[in-house]
Amino acid sequence: MNRFEKKDDDEYEFPFENLDKGQVVQEKRAFNDTQLQPRQCALVISKFLYLLSRGDTFTKTEATDIFFAATKLFQSKDIPLRRMTYLLLKEFSTISQDAIIVTSSLIKDMSHKIELYRANAIRVLCKIIDASSLPQVERHFKQSIVEKDPHVSSAALVSSIHLLKVSPETVKRWANEVQEAISNKSNMVQYHALALLHRIKQHDRLAVTKLVSSLIRGSLRSPYAQCYLIRCAVEVIEETNTDDRTFYDYIESRLRDRNEMVAYEAARSVCSLKNSSLKELTSAVGVLQLFLSSSKPTLRFAAVRTLNKLAQTNPVAVVPCNLDMENLITDSNRSIATLAITTLLKIGNESNVERLIKQITNFLGDINDEFKVVVVESITMLSIKFPKKYKHLILFLNKILRDEGSLQLKQKTLDAILNVVNHIPESKEIALNELCDFIEDCEYPDLSVQILHLLGQEGPLTSSPSKYIRYIFNRISLDSGTIRAAAVSSLAKFGLLFEPMRHKIIILIQRCLQDEDDEVRDRATLYLALLKSDNVKLLNKLLMDDIPVPLANLQRSLEAYVESPSAEPFDITKVSTVIEVVSPVMGDKSAPTKQQQASGPSTPKMQSQQQEKVSAQESYASQLSAIPQFAAYGKLLKSSEFVELTETETEYVVNCVKHIFAEHIVFQFNITNTLNDQLLENVFVKMVPSNPKLVKLECYLPVDSLPYGDPASSYVAIRIPPDATPTLAFANTLKFKVREIDPSTGEPDDGGFDEQYKIEDLELLPKDYMQRAMCPNFQEEWKRLPEEIQSVQTFQLVTIKTIDDAIKELIKTLSMAPCEKSEVAQPKANKHILYLSGRFVNGVSVLVRARMKIDGNGQNTDVELTVKSEDEIVNEFVTSAYV
Repeated sequence: MNRFEKKDDDEYEFPFENLDKGQVVQEKRAFNDTQLQPRQCALVISKFLYLLSRGDTFTKTEATDIFFAATKLFQSKDIPLRRMTYLLLKEFSTISQDAIIVTSSLIKDMSHKIELYRANAIRVLCKIIDASSLPQVERHFKQSIVEKDPHVSSAALVSSIHLLKVSPETVKRWANEVQEAISNKSNMVQYHALALLHRIKQHDRLAVTKLVSSLIRGSLRSPYAQCYLIRCAVEVIEETNTDDRTFYDYIESRLRDRNEMVAYEAARSVCSLKNSSLKELTSAVGVLQLFLSSSKPTLRFAAVRTLNKLAQTNPVAVVPCNLDMENLITDSNRSIATLAITTLLKIGNESNVERLIKQITNFLGDINDEFKVVVVESITMLSIKFPKKYKHLILFLNKILRDEGSLQLKQKTLDAILNVVNHIPESKEIALNELCDFIEDCEYPDLSVQILHLLGQEGPLTSSPSKYIRYIFNRISLDSGTIRAAAVSSLAKFGLLFEPMRHKIIILIQRCLQDEDDEVRDRATLYLALLKSDNVKLLNKLLMDDIPVPLANLQRSLEAYVESPSAEPFDITKVSTVIEVVSPVMGDKSAPTKQQQASGPSTPKMQSQQQEKVSAQESYASQLSAIPQFAAYGKLLKSSEFVELTETETEYVVNCVKHIFAEHIVFQFNITNTLNDQLLENVFVKMVPSNPKLVKLECYLPVDSLPYGDPASSYVAIRIPPDATPTLAFANTLKFKVREIDPSTGEPDDGGFDEQYKIEDLELLPKDYMQRAMCPNFQEEWKRLPEEIQSVQTFQLVTIKTIDDAIKELIKTLSMAPCEKSEVAQPKANKHILYLSGRFVNGVSVLVRARMKIDGNGQNTDVELTVKSEDEIVNEFVTSAYV
């Protein structure tokens, strides 16, 4: 190419594209020149900043050399170079050593006559300064906060927000100056001042309430500050649960604000509040409806996204916007169009489903995978709402499945198709036909295996099973070993369930005996032998029945057998059929997932989760056995979930785990000190039982020293009679000695004083003696247990208006595992039967059948609870949870 010929834009080379870090580090020599060249130095700084943004890393030595070389640029009076210098110092201050040495130069610039210097010096200083040196510049920060120039004041306020993490007590002393800054005429300063003042007071609920109350009566002019104030008002409403209408009225008044941003924030807040009335929602939806026809894409997108979220919880409130959202289906912005149509799918009626699906199909290729997932989720909900439209829904989902997309999107789409098949049996054949076409070109093995499994389960039961065999055998000829193995199992299922084709299936499986993959050959050999011998019973057990024991238990048993081999062969009948779902260790408050509670075979993910739960129980056991006072208590039978005894925002945060032994109960109190100006010593919880005759307090193990932010555990042990399961309450008081921390030295004072802090009461309940345990064959076990010693209790769950809420309440109160997927109720059902299983701490297996029904007023739930086990006392004890 002629060097004078103009290159196309696509061929333009970025000047920093091929930068070499070593070469750029050498170029810092320009900072040491006697006669500084501002343009050259600024170019070198730009290169350093580009390397950082590109992800290049610098060693501490390199960063320190660059940092101190850049400090020499303070000699230059070139304003653009000084701005670049501040940027470089700010970025390298966090990775270089002894960056604090530049503090004096920055403090000098904080009083410079050029406002730009003052603002930038403050921003750099907040990155460098530490808690010990902050008092030295406290006066400068206070002056900068109330500075008339908005850039300086704003820089000081934002820097103070960062300094809250470094020295919160110091920054809290600036509250008066920050309060004064709120009245600044600058929109930016008002916003930053309110944000800082809220963070200073955020741990004091009453102070936040007073702050919001005073400001909503004032006249904040900044739209940014008004938006922040609306969020603070929402926080107060949600945390206080007060009937005071002051905050509601303020948010509602902002709906009529001239500024579109403020009006939208108010509308979004009303829609997000849990207790918003229909009248309030109508006003908020009216504002969002106006934004739907705005000429600004950002407003249209914000409005339709908020309405989309609202449609999930309150679709009736969104109905007035139907016409406006239909106009957005053809919007040039595909994100807006997608959200509009998914919202319409959630609130639409049966007559316009086909038209909506046709319209979204036209621009499906123009939207990204994230929005396609939203569409798929809406289609899934629509299939439950309008089952007669299954054909259109499956064809649409199949189009998404066949188009280009990520594994996550295709997995969501396949799950949606399976969901349609489960809810609408008539859709089975059309779904299988579409999936057969899809696996011909499927690039994800996991999806192919799932579809082959579905074909093996459902294909033989269709009107013409033979047409699916060709698709399955194609996978044996063309795909990888994992898929070939799944295909062999699917063929064997056809041979088992569709007898007219059994001879042909045998011929097809014989062709797999010479496969290069061991798994394929082994499966083919096994299934062929069983098919030829007509051993239908064993074949049915292998192919159709679930594994008789949980996979997590089988894995642990096999690992133990391999580590300690025995002369006897491995016996699967000796593997435990009980999945124990124990409480997590401190810091992991997650509840058991549905996968952990479901019966049948486990996925690798489920096995991993179950292993984590088992290791948590083992962790508790080893932790307690290592304490001499508890070493003789024997085997740990059960550990409860966390019980919060304080609010998470209080000065001292306490939660408790109850550990159950045969003749003892150990209470583990996890305590955190959130005050950085105090050191607590000899920390323990004084427990007073409601019935001292039932238990005997045996020992207290206090925490010797509890510094700020470092959680520790104190223990209380009580003795109970052998084989007893007492239920009673304890009044609790946190007791400790307080030593104040000197802010200048960080050392505690020599004195101290005794203090106590009242915390919530703690109860021993029936669920504390119950372990979650699976029962794979619930109905058979239920019939086996004697009816003459069963316990029946009828009661009412007050204010519980839905079956789903009733199911959650029963599982939580009884601490038992649901069986046979009975934790999933039919949509909008008014009656249901829940099956639960567990194991009492004395080893007795317990089964529960809960028949529930919403009462005639729709306000409460009537429950008949039947408990069965081989111990009548246990039955009565479990039912006592609802006496």
